[in-house]
Amino acid sequence: MQECILQIRHLSKAFGKHEVLRDIEFTVNKGDVISIIGASGSGKSTLLRCLNLLETPSSGEILYHGENVASKGFKVCSYRSHVGMVFQSFNLFNNMTVLENCITGQVNVRKRTREESRQRALYFLEKVGMLPYVNAKPRQLSGGQKQRVAIARALAMDPEILLFDEPTSALDPEMVSEVLNVMRTLANEGITMLVVTHEMAFARDVSTRVVYMNDGLIWEQGSPAEIFGAPQRQKTKDFLSRFINA
Repeated sequence: MQECILQIRHLSKAFGKHEVLRDIEFTVNKGDVISIIGASGSGKSTLLRCLNLLETPSSGEILYHGENVASKGFKVCSYRSHVGMVFQSFNLFNNMTVLENCITGQVNVRKRTREESRQRALYFLEKVGMLPYVNAKPRQLSGGQKQRVAIARALAMDPEILLFDEPTSALDPEMVSEVLNVMRTLANEGITMLVVTHEMAFARDVSTRVVYMNDGLIWEQGSPAEIFGAPQRQKTKDFLSRFINA
């Protein structure tokens, strides 16, 4: 039986009178790789920000192992240490070295010793191919290198789920593949991932499930074979037509 980590029920989010998310429902099981696809402005990134409580949902529930994280009094910092996030703009600390970027969260949030944090940081930096750059500052790195450091930093926190918010959208085309290769490796190792992406080949080839969003709604979801091979809704077909016919 699959272990359910997150269950999203009737989740909605509005900014003033503008409803960005409407009645979102889906589950995340251990080992899932869920790609969230859809046109810009469909609510994908807002959904991820709600799941990490960077945005407060207007209504609905986000159940983490059965406990509603959107309820008052819930320990948000503890929850976020289990639900890591990789941003499209990297969000590295520019005044810190690569190594310090990967240490500081472990020490301050996970309360690990500096030496334990350092060892874990080095392990994950090596995993993403960034060990030679431990003493570099972010300004000395390419976009692809920065994103790989951001992934290593998130992994060092030992998250139960990793959220990726369009991790390749700020990269030059030649740098996209190096980040996607890291993500493919993580997926093959069983890391639970939610990925907002415009990389349709990744969604088709790596995901266990694909969620298509349109106008703040989940329009259709299913296996990659179902969504890419036999979409049921016309809007899904229209969105994917350029990719499917390529």
